[in-house]
Amino acid sequence: MIDFRYHLVSIVAIFLALALGIILGSTTLSDSVTAGLKREANTAAKRNEALRQEQTRLTAQTKGQEQFAQVLGAQVVEGRLKGQSVVLVEAPGAGNDGIEKIGALAKAAGATVTGRVTIQAKFLDAREGATVDELATQLKPAGTAFPSDADPYAKAGAVLASALVTRDAAGIGREDASGSAILGGFQQAGYLTLSGKPAQHATLAVMVAPSSPYTYSGGDAANKALLAVTGALDRAGRGTVVGGPQQAAQEGGLITALRDSDTDKSVSAVDTADTASGQVVTILALQNELSGKSGQYGTGSGVSGYLPSPAPAAGKNG
Repeated sequence: MIDFRYHLVSIVAIFLALALGIILGSTTLSDSVTAGLKREANTAAKRNEALRQEQTRLTAQTKGQEQFAQVLGAQVVEGRLKGQSVVLVEAPGAGNDGIEKIGALAKAAGATVTGRVTIQAKFLDAREGATVDELATQLKPAGTAFPSDADPYAKAGAVLASALVTRDAAGIGREDASGSAILGGFQQAGYLTLSGKPAQHATLAVMVAPSSPYTYSGGDAANKALLAVTGALDRAGRGTVVGGPQQAAQEGGLITALRDSDTDKSVSAVDTADTASGQVVTILALQNELSGKSGQYGTGSGVSGYLPSPAPAAGKNG
């Protein structure tokens, strides 16, 4: 007869068997998982090493390309802007190094650099809108009429452009009383600083974008104001190019704002203008502007290529 002791021993045996099965099963599973993790770790290590080697190769290649552009850039652009003149305009926060090198390449291309205009942050302050409007109206050249829907920066852009660039062959390289008064008035108001002789009307303009996007609450309005000036320079002269670093083609950047607007149809932009190769592209873009061709170049969103394709022929400047 089966007694209670038998049941107790049977139950204990069952639980011991279950425990032993769990221990044996978990040990086997642990070994399997460990082996799988080791394989994945080895694969990841090999992949990371391959990526590291590829990064090293690409870095060396990029440095070589930049060195090539630095050494031969002046020869590449030689004669492409012969007989032209360029005014350099920089937005608040633009990097100084890039604008200096663009100016040097413009000279190597045969152009005269009339001067440099630095727009101050005060000009873009929303609280200055009424004063900008009043100043533009006061200084506008005789015979100039603003569209009825022109905002303060559209007016200021038109007035400043009339002082800086021209399409009129008779006015190229000449400084007149009206242009001098316009630049002097904006400088006295604290909106601009000037170097060189920017009032000696140029044929072309380069607007250098800020090194970092305007991320504050009025950043969009600031970009819109700069684009009003840029568009006015393009209409009054023979062409305008906006140059800047890759950051300018990111969210909130001036080049992004340009490419998201109708201005991109008439104004070229280069989002690698802080590099030696991008500075050469800026000169090529200016050369294309002389022929009425605008494009978006670099590596950011909305570009047609790193440089104009086909590249404009050397020695032909529109």
